[in-house]
Parts: sequence; structure tokens; C-alpha cells
Amino acid sequence: MIAILSSLALAGDPDIPFSRYELDNGLDVTLSPDTSVPFVCVNVWYDVGSKDEVAGRSGFAHLFEHLMFNGSQHADDDFFAPLQPLGARLNGSTTLDRTNYYECLPSEHLPLALFLEADRMGWLLPALTPEKLQNQKDVVRNERRQNYDNPPYGQSWLEILKNAYPEGHPYHIATIGLHEDIDAASLDDVSAFFKKWYLPNNASLVLTGDFDEPVARELIARYFGPVARGPAPEHLKPPAPAVFTEERRVRATDDVPFERVWVVWHSPALYAPDDAELDLLSSALASGKDSRLYKALVHESQIAQDVSAYQSSNAWESLYVISAQASAGHTGEELVAAIDKVLAEARTRPITQGELEVGRTAYEVQFFGSIASIQGKADLLNGYITRTGDAGYLKNDLGRYRAATAEGVNAALARWLPPDRRLVLTIGPEVK
Repeated sequence: MIAILSSLALAGDPDIPFSRYELDNGLDVTLSPDTSVPFVCVNVWYDVGSKDEVAGRSGFAHLFEHLMFNGSQHADDDFFAPLQPLGARLNGSTTLDRTNYYECLPSEHLPLALFLEADRMGWLLPALTPEKLQNQKDVVRNERRQNYDNPPYGQSWLEILKNAYPEGHPYHIATIGLHEDIDAASLDDVSAFFKKWYLPNNASLVLTGDFDEPVARELIARYFGPVARGPAPEHLKPPAPAVFTEERRVRATDDVPFERVWVVWHSPALYAPDDAELDLLSSALASGKDSRLYKALVHESQIAQDVSAYQSSNAWESLYVISAQASAGHTGEELVAAIDKVLAEARTRPITQGELEVGRTAYEVQFFGSIASIQGKADLLNGYITRTGDAGYLKNDLGRYRAATAEGVNAALARWLPPDRRLVLTIGPEVK
């Protein structure tokens, strides 16, 4: 079955037809009609993430993800209120590198979605009050408590970023931000951040689904055309890649019954050479019961309850992570030793062509599944535009995985996962 799926995927290249143009105010617009369903998706990306924040003002990009749903000058109401009764699916998200918003809804309501998106792009600040700001600061701080401070092992990503990147590095602080920075944010602070980054000339709009292209162009010109262009924001230049010069071991405690470990290496940026190879390595190491780490740690020795491996890709540089949770009676030290043994064996018994094909097929299934929906297509197109400048990057992206070889995967393992230059984070109960 795996071979059949792979040959089917390779038999024809996927294609997302689109047209692309720019408004006078600098807004990048991409239109990709798809009449297979009577829905349309409006998808906006801003080229700003938490890496663009300044010292003492962390969490601002994510804070704006919330403020953008609190009303604008000509629609001063909860953003969800007019859309959800129509059956719309909408949300936003923020990462280290970018911010996005989307609305997917029945096609006849496209004008409303475009109007609301344009209004908060151009006229958010007149409706932003101290009361709204304080409310959302409280919401964001509570979100941090719920997702990071209080859940078991929730602090893991905060600790990984803090210890993988030096203080002052744009990736040092997680996107959620620090409590004290969020609490200190003033109306003037957030207004200045909005004026700098949330501009049509720092944004891209992708429209996918069931729409008439000339009508869509007219609507986009009507609603987004009047939004004023701003001074081109000056993005930070990527700093020199962070490196581990030795193994760094960090232990944190939590109210948890078992130890969990994260073994972390610096790795190549999204779309850079070896980024795809490390994705495929993850499959061989930890995807499924036949993967090497799963067999060694979970099935055979039973020292771990679970194990995972993944390439966490970012725009400037990435992190490669292997994580496992100890079974009762076992320790994080045992897990790290067992992980090291599997990696050492992989250097003498390399990843095989068969393991590579399993990973490649799994990736293609996931990839084709992601572009089966108009929402997936919109996000993919906008990601390509923001990170590569090329909305048609799909074939290049998929081609990275199709061109990968077992030799390349093994070389990436040797190059990026040295046993003596990494971070080992352990979170477990208080040692008595």
C-alpha cells in the first residue's frame, strides 16, 4: 500500500492556480478560485512575529492577535459576532516569525469578510480603548497561565527557547511573552507597534474558494484600497546562527509523576538545505511502532511511555527535538542514554531506503491532505509568499522531499545532531 500511495503521489504534480497583483498601497493580493465548494476563505498574513519585538515589550505580536478581534472604527463590536451566525470559521495565530488571520464562510458573504478585515487593518486604533487593552492583557496573561505556567510540563518550550538562544536573541522569548512585559504595555506602546507593522505594505491577502475573480478584485479595491500605506518597516537582520559549543543540561521541577526529557539541537531554517531531510529523519526515528526510537524505548525496553522527534522549522533557524516521557521507575538519564544509543547505532547502521520511502509517503499524504481544503490552500500560498516571495513555491517545496536520498538523511543526522553540542532539558518531580 505504501508503494502504491507513493507512486500515485509521484504520478502527477499538485497545482494551485492563482493570479497575483499589488494594490497601490502595497498590499500583496493572491486570488485562487476553487468552485468545488460554495465557500470562500479570506486569509491575511502580516510579516511580523515575536522576533520583531524589542526588549521589555515581549508578547506584543500575540497581544495584537487578540486586540484585532475587539472591533475597529466602522465595526466596533466583537469580530466574531457578525460572522459566526453565518457559519463562518475564523481565527488567528502568531508565531516567532509571522501573524495571520482568516475567515472561511459561505461565498455570498465575501463582501462582509473583506470589509471587516480591511477595517481592522486600516482603522483599528480609533476603536482601541484603555479598557479593551486591559481586558486583553488579562486574557493573554491568563492564556499563558493555562498553556505554559500551570499545565504539566507546560514550561518546556519556554525553557527550550531560553536555553537554546542567548538573551537578546529574537528567538529567546516565546511568542506568548513575559507577564511583566504584557502587564506594562501602555496604549501608546501598542499603538506604536500597530503603526509600525500592521500595514498593507507589510501584509499579504490570499483569497481562495468560490468567487468570481473580477468581482473579488473590485471588492478588494473598494475595501482595502483606501487603507493608507505606511513607512516600510525595517526588519531585523537575522543574527549569526546560535550554536551550542558543548552539551548543556538543565533540570526544572513540576508537579508531575514522571520525568520527561527534551534533547535539542540547532538545525537549518525552513526551506534551507537539510530541513526536509531532518523531517524525513524524524519519521525513521519516531513515527510509528516500527520506528527506531519507539522500538527501543517504548516497545523493547519499556523505559518510555512515548517518544517523538521533529524538526521545528522557523524562518531564520530551527530546532531539532527528540522528547520522551519516562515510564514508572525509570529516569530521564536512562531515556537520554537510550536515545544516544539509538542515534549512535544510526551512524553505523544508517537509515535505509525503505525507511526513507515510508517517511516520504507519510509526508506526501499529509501534504496532499493539507491542500485538499480551501483554507489549507490559502495558508500554504500565504506562507510561501511571506517566507519565499513566491506564491508558486509548491513544486519546489514538495520537490525537496522527493529529491531527498537516504544518504542525504544520514548526512543530515551526522551534521546536525552531534552528541556533544546540544541542550538536554529534564522536567520532573522534586527530588527528595
